Formats: sequence, C-alpha cells, structure tokens
Amino acid sequence: MQAYKLNATIDESGHLIIDELLNIAPGKVEVIILQSVETVPSSLETLTKSQSEKPKRRTKIKALQNWFEKTAPPPPDFDPDQAKWEYLREKYNL
Repeated sequence: MQAYKLNATIDESGHLIIDELLNIAPGKVEVIILQSVETVPSSLETLTKSQSEKPKRRTKIKALQNWFEKTAPPPPDFDPDQAKWEYLREKYNL
C-alpha cells in the first residue's frame, strides 16, 4: 500500500474537496482524515488561570510531596517516546 499526504477541505455539506491534482492510477482508495486541533491557549492569562485551578498532585511518599507541589505537570503534547529518542541520540552521538 502506498501512502500520500495531501491538503484537503471539508465544505459545509460535508464533502471532501482535495486541493491538489493526484497523479495516481484510478481505483478504490482508503481515506484517513486527521483534523488539526488548536491546543495552544489563546493567552498567558488563560494558561496561568488553568494551572491554578488544577488539583495538587499527591503522593504517599512524604519526602516527595513538596517536590511534586513545586513542579508543573508535563504539557499535553509531551511525547515520552520522542523524549527518550532525543536523550539516546544525544547520549550516543547518533
């Protein structure tokens, strides 16, 4: 199976409109749609407000409780696999 990445638009009636000419053989295809979603807060004030409303992280280990309260949770777009790969690439000069 060959994959192609294209830009397209969905109109008000729900039809998919491909913005580019395709140079592929005619036939049936499988379509996967990925819709962009804005995850960045519109202002710093919104970010600060949402962080203050979050409940404090709790732990049963008393020695770590103060540390957990001072650290911020990871951002929603954090990818642990990507972070591991970047660490290993830097460590082993890949």
